[in-house]
Amino acid sequence: MNRPLWAPWRVDYIRSEKEDGCFLCRIFAEQKDRKNLLLVRGKTCAVLMNRYPYNSGHLMIAPFRHAAGLADLTPEETLEMAALTSRAIAVLSEVMAPQGFNIGYNLGEAAGAGLKDHLHQHIVPRWTGDTNFMPVLGGPRVIPEALEATYDLLAGKF
Repeated sequence: MNRPLWAPWRVDYIRSEKEDGCFLCRIFAEQKDRKNLLLVRGKTCAVLMNRYPYNSGHLMIAPFRHAAGLADLTPEETLEMAALTSRAIAVLSEVMAPQGFNIGYNLGEAAGAGLKDHLHQHIVPRWTGDTNFMPVLGGPRVIPEALEATYDLLAGKF
């Protein structure tokens, strides 16, 4: 079977000029939450969807303040990140019914951080069998739903 994978949002990233500066700081400064896939703004942190997800429903939580590491966070930011993590897991569980989650940070370029200077936590919903032969062969992921459709499902729950 020789069928192409359909992931139309990837071509925008491939063809686009990469923005200078921090894209999280830009998103937080703008008031275009749906366009930027920003789901909820807390007092010190926000929850947003990953535009290039590892899996459907892949979220990120980041402080509004440009801080590079966990030790750079204030106690208030640390507490709000934890509270937003619990809330995000509850929303994802209700809307998408995953069977598990990967939650973590990529701290530093060597650890795989694409944005190494603005701390952000990943929340990746997981389902039994969602890791199949495709990632082993070359790394592509099949995301079965448009990001905006997932945004609309999640946004009303926060």
